[in-house]
Formats: sequence, C-alpha cells, structure tokens
Amino acid sequence: MAMTDKQNPPTLQDAIDRAGSPMKLLWKPDAEPWDVPVLAPEYAGWQAEQDAWRSGVAISDLSFHMFDTVVEGPDATRLLSEVSANNFAKFAIGQAKQFVPVAYDGNIITDGILLRQAEHRYTLSGVPAAQNWVKFHGSTGGYDVAFETDPDSSVRTDRDPKLFRFQVQGPHALELVARAFGGPLPETKFFHSTMVELNGVTLRALRHGMAGQAGYEFIGDYAHHDAVLDALLAAGASLNVVQVGGLAYFTNGVESGWIPTPTPAIYLDERLADYRQWLPMFSYEGMKPLSGSYYSDDVRDYYLSPWELGYGRSLSFDHDFIGRDELLAAKEDAHRSKVTVELDPADVARVFGDDPGYVRGYDRHRIQTLDGELVGMTFWTASIAPVDRILALSLVESSAATPGTQVEIVWGEHPGAGTAPDADLGLPRIRGTIAVSPYNEYTRTAYRAGAMA
Repeated sequence: MAMTDKQNPPTLQDAIDRAGSPMKLLWKPDAEPWDVPVLAPEYAGWQAEQDAWRSGVAISDLSFHMFDTVVEGPDATRLLSEVSANNFAKFAIGQAKQFVPVAYDGNIITDGILLRQAEHRYTLSGVPAAQNWVKFHGSTGGYDVAFETDPDSSVRTDRDPKLFRFQVQGPHALELVARAFGGPLPETKFFHSTMVELNGVTLRALRHGMAGQAGYEFIGDYAHHDAVLDALLAAGASLNVVQVGGLAYFTNGVESGWIPTPTPAIYLDERLADYRQWLPMFSYEGMKPLSGSYYSDDVRDYYLSPWELGYGRSLSFDHDFIGRDELLAAKEDAHRSKVTVELDPADVARVFGDDPGYVRGYDRHRIQTLDGELVGMTFWTASIAPVDRILALSLVESSAATPGTQVEIVWGEHPGAGTAPDADLGLPRIRGTIAVSPYNEYTRTAYRAGAMA
C-alpha cells in the first residue's frame, strides 16, 4: 500500500492494513522501556528514592510525562458522561476521578485522571488514548465543546509544559506541606482539591499520594515551576526530603496495583472503523509496542475489563454510555484477577546475575503453572529495593490467584507472527509466588479507605 500524502496522513487503519493485522503492527520484541522525558533518571539513587515514599518524604515532578486535554463547553459534562462509566451526578468542582472509558465490547480504552475545574471545564490527564477517545466523539458527535491538548515532553520539544505538577508523598508529607505553607492546609477529602498560595504563587492542592502514601499533588502555571520546587525542597530539607527520578517513579505502580497502559480495545470492532480512520498512524494507539513471552495472534487476548483491573468502585450504571450493557454483563464473566508475583531470588540470580540491579519492564510475560499450563501474563515488573524483591504486577486466572500459589514466568521475547504462541523457545523460567495486589499494605488498608471517601 502506498503511503498517503501530507494532506492525507496515514491513519491507524492504514497502518493495520499495511502490517497485515493489529498484532503484526504492535508486536515489537525487545522494545525499550519508555523513560520520563526531561526528568533525571536518579537523584539520590533509585533505591533510596523508593524508600523515601515508604519511610520518609519524597517529591516527584510529574510535569513532563503526561498529556493534558482541557474539555470545555456547555456539553462537556454530557460528552464525558456518554463516553465513560463514571458518575457525573456526584462530581464536585475541584474533585478528581479515575476516568474509565470503555469500547462497545465493554473493555477498557485506557484510564486517566479527570479533574473538574469549573461547571463546564475539565482536564483529563495521562496517556493520550482516553483523551483521543473523548476528542473523537466530541468532534464528530455534534457536541458544543472545545478541546486544548498539551502533549508530554517527548512530543512537545520546542517549549515548556503549560502546567507543573509536584507530588509530595510519604509518612512525613503532611509535615513538609505544613512547613512550606506555614501551617496545615484546609481539610480536603481524598481526590478533592483546594486553591492555595505559596510565596505569592496560586496553585491547586489535590489531596493525593503515590504507592499508597498520603500526600498532595500541587498543580500550577509552569512559569512558577522552579520557584515552587525550590520552596518545597527547602521546607523538606530538615526532613531529609528526597527528589524522585524517572527510574524509581516508574516502579510505584507495581506496589500500588495500578496497570498503567492496558491495550485499548479498538483494533478490530467494525463499529470503530471510523475511529481507526480518525486516529493517526503515529499515535499512541499505533506506536505503543507489545512484547514479551506471552504472544497471541489475536489482539483481543490483550484487552482488559475494568472489573479485572479492580475499577469496580469507580463504575456507575445510572446513565447510558458506550459499552454500558456489555460492561455490566462482563461482571459475571470476569475470570482473571490482579495479583503480584514475587520472583524467586535464586532464579532471579540465575537469569539476571547475583546482583540484578535495576530491573523494570512493561513486557507481557507468560505466567504458567509449574507443569506448563498458561494462567496469565505480567504487565509491570520492577525491582523494589525496600522489600529486596523483583515484583511483577500481573493478571492470572482466578483459579491461580490464591496467595501462596506457585507459578513460573517465562522470561524473554516471543518473535511474534509465524511462531506458535505456545512454542518452546528455550526461554528461561523464573519461579514465582502469588501475592496480593496492591502489594503495599498501606495501599490496601488506610489508603483505599480514603479513596472511597
């Protein structure tokens, strides 16, 4: 197929047709893990940075790695309600929610964080798949709404972001915040926000945290990025505050049980043909690679239900939305559970060496029983220094999800199309033990209770 001209750039559907199938387009063995643009990989060392949000206080700069799309206009709430499973009847100004859009089959597009700034103005943040979904339906469905997107800094290379975001978390986070602001901030519910002032700079304080620890996310005009960061670091100096680099930041979800980049359920459904023609080939949906030892020729084997991801508490069926009935029916059919797999230290040493150092990856590795039966796949694997383990956030069949169950992970890269999915490629096996998810105890108890408030 000939490439299209500049007036008609290639679409996602063009790319699929050219490759021969969605999997032939997306499967890229040995794909490099994505790094945070601009941010330094380490400041105090990734091990110390991981420990800081568990036992001290840490500051993470989230200004560079997310897309932000402002959705504004008289139909903003109606649009967002009709393309997601969220409850908009109880959505206060200043509140944020985990945004859960699903396709016609009830599987997730990809989540995001949606902040309501005013009656008719929202900001949706995260990877761009959910934002693309909203923009497509908003621009083609006759809604009175406008969009403004600020991409991440790997795309936006010629200017600064529009907003800064600093996340302060850890057991001493609230103490640091009180020192910076001259006292405690106004009482704010979890995932709600209030406008505050720091050294003459107005910013939004969102009650939030990372890896289960309490804290705040501060959001404001990027022009004040350096001044606000300096003020927070100065307030935390006597608390031994640690700034978190890109290496450690990308490990926090393993413990908190968040799968950040599920495969959007958009690649085969004929009802989404127009959407695939609207999406560019060089989009997140066209370029986000799949790799690892778990391979299927059918991209639908990578789709995920919000029920499997543990998003049930965020779902509301009190309104009509795309995929509503299919999502509701899928609750009874969900057969996989989110778990943490603790990799066996002896096998880790055999595969990675006696000192494996920093290990992380988003590969879909095959999880099987000790006698070789496929039971699931990994999504996010990382070294977690404070527990002296490599952990793999995973989905497994509910029959294998009981903590203590012994499994093995096939570690390596399947070549993709043309090789049987279950071919014995001689890849190493790493034994593992099923553990709960979220792995972090605080996340499972006090933090989750706060999230429900």
